[in-house]
Amino acid sequence: MNKPQQHKKVFLDHDGGVDDLLALLLVLCMDEVELIGVSVTPADCYAEYAAESSRKFMDLMLAEPVEVAISKARGMNAFPEVWRAQPQIINAFPQLLNMKSIRSLLSEREASDFIIEMLMNSSEPVSYLMTGPSTTLVNALQKEPAIKEKISEIIWMAGAVKVHGNVRTYTHNGAAEWNVYWDAASAQWLIEQNLPLTIVPLDATNHVPVTFDFLEKMAAQKEFEVSNLASFCWAITVNTIPGYDYLYHMWDVLSVAYASRPDFFSSKKMELQIAQNLPNEGETYEAQGSGNWVNVVTDVERELFYDYLLQQSRKNFIQP
Repeated sequence: MNKPQQHKKVFLDHDGGVDDLLALLLVLCMDEVELIGVSVTPADCYAEYAAESSRKFMDLMLAEPVEVAISKARGMNAFPEVWRAQPQIINAFPQLLNMKSIRSLLSEREASDFIIEMLMNSSEPVSYLMTGPSTTLVNALQKEPAIKEKISEIIWMAGAVKVHGNVRTYTHNGAAEWNVYWDAASAQWLIEQNLPLTIVPLDATNHVPVTFDFLEKMAAQKEFEVSNLASFCWAITVNTIPGYDYLYHMWDVLSVAYASRPDFFSSKKMELQIAQNLPNEGETYEAQGSGNWVNVVTDVERELFYDYLLQQSRKNFIQP
């Protein structure tokens, strides 16, 4: 959308899952922010597919193109391959398949170098939204520590503090959340840096499942192009609704909403550590007296959040 008055510069670092792309769509609908760049980490996606989806989403919603960069980061624990293919399903949607050219550029720079350039060139501190693992940001910070001064806040979908995690493997006890588990060492390094870090863990995202009631409300406003596209995206998550022990939630969408409407949320400071070894590698746990202080989102006004999503989705594409 054409946003003549910008109030907050935002960089989105995502890892290409369906909820990551829906989070990007929500950011593109926020009139109060200016998206300055996007990076894609090949964690919950094959990055080339997710970068293509991201570029097409931005072409639909932005008058001026924004660059997307692909990370070469690799985690210690790979996401399941079947999850990683979902961005290509989105690229097959009619709204995207009919786009024969893409204006938004694919950067020639590796994502950590792209992040450094975008942050250092920003005229004001940037709100850094992260909906995948922390590895790409950590690589950028280690290459150029000066970018710390260019970050006003980091909002990261990560962790499971007081609730069970969502990692399911033969050797793991299930205590970890996937974004942290993918690269637990980088996650621990990040929380040690005394940055303005807020995490949105499963403790909060468990309150916002993707329900058929919500999907029906979104489908009822299909005359809006954004609502229609969002409905298509959420529809491909329905094979996990209902599930015996796994339910699709609005993990990343909730996290980026915090940047716009923190008044919907409850949070508190906690001293955290990240476990580094099996059987609980990647577990995010309280370590009073020996941890690192992090702002942790604990709850959300659920109905206000759902209504906000519906309201933000009542928009049409700026490009045909």
